[in-house]
Amino acid sequence: MSPHNTSEQLWSIILAGGEGSRMSAFVHRWLGRPTPKQYCAFVGTRSMFQHTLDRASRLTPPDRMVTVVARSHRHDALAQWGDRRGGTILFQPANRDTAAGLFLPLTYIRARAPEATVVLYPSDHFVYPEDRFLDAVQRAVRGAESRTDRVVMLGVAPDRLELDYGWIQPGRPLDSRNDEPVQTVRSFLEKPDTAQADAALRAGALWNTLVLAAKVDVLWKLGWQCLPDMMRRFEQLGQAIGGPDETHVLNAMYQDLPMHNLSSDLLQRVPDQLAVIELTGVLWSDWGKPERIAETLRRIDRRPAFPLTCLDHPFVPFPVTAPEAGLSLGMSFL
Repeated sequence: MSPHNTSEQLWSIILAGGEGSRMSAFVHRWLGRPTPKQYCAFVGTRSMFQHTLDRASRLTPPDRMVTVVARSHRHDALAQWGDRRGGTILFQPANRDTAAGLFLPLTYIRARAPEATVVLYPSDHFVYPEDRFLDAVQRAVRGAESRTDRVVMLGVAPDRLELDYGWIQPGRPLDSRNDEPVQTVRSFLEKPDTAQADAALRAGALWNTLVLAAKVDVLWKLGWQCLPDMMRRFEQLGQAIGGPDETHVLNAMYQDLPMHNLSSDLLQRVPDQLAVIELTGVLWSDWGKPERIAETLRRIDRRPAFPLTCLDHPFVPFPVTAPEAGLSLGMSFL
């Protein structure tokens, strides 16, 4: 399928450095060996990692894609990279949470294209249909390039209380084109308690997908504003890129690199510098728990690649007769 028309300054960042600890027992029961969730094919034949790479490649060419992988997952990542040509894979010496997962590739992009716009894609998400999802990503990119002081996020209308997600409270419209406005963010709350999540749900808040678009310099400034202890290390790495000490600097900085969560330690602190677009007509799920995977596949009438006996709790048998409202089942997840 041909790529969408996008800015020549657009870069993609794929986050694939997580350990997936909440999924590890389930995956081990299924496969009989420890395998990070992003490298698992829960339906069809492609893993979430491969789906994310293919999705991002529809908006940016390989030479403008940067993928972050744990060094300990090198074998899995390279095996699934396949015959893809171009692109940059960064092997993190250690997992230092999602803020480092963003700012490591951003350091390399900034060294090559400081005026770039970047899109962040977590590698453990399910989205369908992809065309509509990528249309929303493009709107976020246009928003980030026209409102160069903001990070533009994609949010999803919730259908239940969810304590593991971030909640975005939209504000006034910044751009109302196509009846799907870019809105300001009144507040951002990461992983609320039950009372906070209930209040957010009643107030019309959206779930944070962590898919976002922003100019490089906007993210860099926010990093310095919120996480100066971490950013000093990435500034040093940026100065070493391309030189003989690059690998040494990278390894050394990760020995005591502070751990910061991108959502709670940065985004939650700067709601006035965020914007949000509601992702409509798309089935989205963060596949961070086995029950979320099973529920998504039940809703779209797809049989999982894993036995249901691997789940911790009994689940609705497959298939079901009522498909997800508004979505066609003529889909392929090969």
